[in-house]
Amino acid sequence: MILLLSEGQMSDYKGAALMVDAFPKAKILLGDRGYDADWFRHTLIERGIIPCIPSKTNRKIPIPHDRALYRQRHRIENMFGKIKDWRRIHTRYDRCAHTFMSAICIAATVIFWLNQ
Repeated sequence: MILLLSEGQMSDYKGAALMVDAFPKAKILLGDRGYDADWFRHTLIERGIIPCIPSKTNRKIPIPHDRALYRQRHRIENMFGKIKDWRRIHTRYDRCAHTFMSAICIAATVIFWLNQ
């Protein structure tokens, strides 16, 4: 598994462009509106991945997506919310990206362990 820690100001689909080659084999990719870009959708389809990404509000012709499947994204958002409950991560105390990523991994491990 490859993890990418990007700048806070980097747009979602620019970060995804850096990770496209490392995507695992999957049938469907759930993404929010930040990933709505034609080149990203075409790249996913070329790899055999079905994009479940709602269209941005400024798109002239909206692209349909599976709303029932998209509702499952709340699990991902809930995990980010639990990780951000850790003050060290929420306020980004660590200046070094390696240390910050280590804190995220520790928080995710503890959250997983407590939910067992």
